[in-house]
Amino acid sequence: MKEEKIIDKENIIGSNIRRIRIENQIGQTELIRELQLNKIDMTRETLVKIEGGRQHIKLIQLKAIRDILNVTYDDLLN
Repeated sequence: MKEEKIIDKENIIGSNIRRIRIENQIGQTELIRELQLNKIDMTRETLVKIEGGRQHIKLIQLKAIRDILNVTYDDLLN
């Protein structure tokens, strides 16, 4: 099955993930640990690239981050 990547040329998603993560006082390492516990393969380096707009996020990663941060898709996409 092909992994779907979300193209975010303006880095809205990455910026929102970073902002929400910081607002909730969740470090990158902590978020990565939670993702890995949920069987989502992501490294801290990948998260840094996503937040910085240098890498596209996979749909499965976005879903897991949404669940861990306890936010809606609207919170991440707007």
